[in-house]
Amino acid sequence: MEWIQWFGEHFIGMFNAGGEQFMSLITGIVPTLVVLLTFTYALIKFIGEDRVTKAIRFTSKYALLRYTVMPMLSILLLTNPMAYTFGRFVEERQKPAFFDSLVSFLHPVTALFPYANAGELFVYLGIANGLTQAGYSTSELAVRFFLVGIVIMLIRGLLTEQITKFLMRRM
Repeated sequence: MEWIQWFGEHFIGMFNAGGEQFMSLITGIVPTLVVLLTFTYALIKFIGEDRVTKAIRFTSKYALLRYTVMPMLSILLLTNPMAYTFGRFVEERQKPAFFDSLVSFLHPVTALFPYANAGELFVYLGIANGLTQAGYSTSELAVRFFLVGIVIMLIRGLLTEQITKFLMRRM
């Protein structure tokens, strides 16, 4: 009989803890995410969608921009998973490399722009929590995480493009 009572108390306790976590998100990160998204969409409206489209088409012509600026813009402007739609601006043979560079940047972008991929925020927050407990600032970590992400997405984009070219020649 005691185990039923224990199960009942702890079962509802799990939901109480989930509710507390949910409320901390509602009063913490969610308002920041809404403001950041609103700012991004307002910026696109002010610049003009046609100009933004022209800029994206320009960046798709050059490998350095295609695997750094273009994925960054797609994630920051459209967020995950809509960011994948920027693939329409690259040639068919470059789509695998663009996708690879884009997905390799989904975690690092959350350090400075949590709205861009909020579903993966737990990765950065887990690391940041450890640093905070050790007495370090998370600002430096966020910047380094972001910069390393840019380098990694460039490397992965260029490598995947070469692998795709090789495989296309074999076919």
